[in-house]
Amino acid sequence: MHFRRRRLALLGSALLAGAVLVAVGLYLRGADDYAGSGSGSVVVRVESGDSTSAIGETLAGLDVVKSRAAFVEAAAEEPDIQRVQPGYYELRSQMSGDSAVEGLLDPERRVGFFDVKGGVQLDDTRAPDGTVSPGVLSQISRATCLGTADGDARCTGVDALRAAMADADPASIAVPGWARAGYRAAAPERRMEGLVAPGPYDLDPRGTPEQVLRQVLTASATRLEAAGLGGENAYRTLVLASVVEKEALVPDMPKVARVIENRLAVNQRLEMDSTVNYPLDVQALRTTAEARSTPGPYNTYLNTGLPPTPVASVSTAALSAAESPAAGPWLFFVRCTTEGASCFATTYPEHLGNVDRARAAGAF
Repeated sequence: MHFRRRRLALLGSALLAGAVLVAVGLYLRGADDYAGSGSGSVVVRVESGDSTSAIGETLAGLDVVKSRAAFVEAAAEEPDIQRVQPGYYELRSQMSGDSAVEGLLDPERRVGFFDVKGGVQLDDTRAPDGTVSPGVLSQISRATCLGTADGDARCTGVDALRAAMADADPASIAVPGWARAGYRAAAPERRMEGLVAPGPYDLDPRGTPEQVLRQVLTASATRLEAAGLGGENAYRTLVLASVVEKEALVPDMPKVARVIENRLAVNQRLEMDSTVNYPLDVQALRTTAEARSTPGPYNTYLNTGLPPTPVASVSTAALSAAESPAAGPWLFFVRCTTEGASCFATTYPEHLGNVDRARAAGAF
């Protein structure tokens, strides 16, 4: 019995010594880690408020890194780790902790992100000097690209997004209830115009075209409704606000909205250059005589009333102006300074005087 107890004691001591040696070895070697920059493609989502440890846990769960500790130790050596923003990133399988940290800080690895500005159209537009500005659909398409850091981008194309916009049931892609009648009545290529609110978007780039549009419109609907849109006349308000967005600087928006409402009240044509240029995908202050004389649903020189859809994405300032136009009798306005401010008039002779002053000032 004494011999057996002595043998068990010796065995326990040996096991304890072995455990100590393993622990010392792990300490000296550092956290369990892969070597190198990894391979393949893994899309990772960093959630708002994620700590370094939480990000490491996510990466380890996806086998991007071998252990949470490997990422945490590497991140502790990188002061810029605090710059990592919530959103989606394209990394690789089985990366070292250092490589994963570098990947999250590489702008080329950020995917699914785009930022819409007020006044941007669905389609690309060109300026008089030939410069092309990406439209909303192009921005969404670029946000879905994967493999860009390796030079082999795979994206959901604009044509695929157009097809989804044309064919999908509006409820299935999160078109707000108040916009569905206008959406269905619009030409297929115009249906989403104005429904993508300005601001930043983060979408999962791996979705189908329908899933991608649903992510975008779900986020947008929240913003539009927070701005007060909803109910029977919400789509009309959005259309009016889009014209205001294209025609005026922010300080003049409430007065421009009043000009539009005053003209609509007396059945006077709006004669807005922005609506004529809209189907031409032209971004310009003026129109050509040919464009103004060409029939079409957006030609407010020939038609009375608002255009059938919005003509651009709409800022909160333009929405506010459309919802609460300034009080006043104005029926005319013209950009009359080189900075873009407008002059307003009640009568046509008064308007002609403003036009002369605008020309003299070099406003156009």
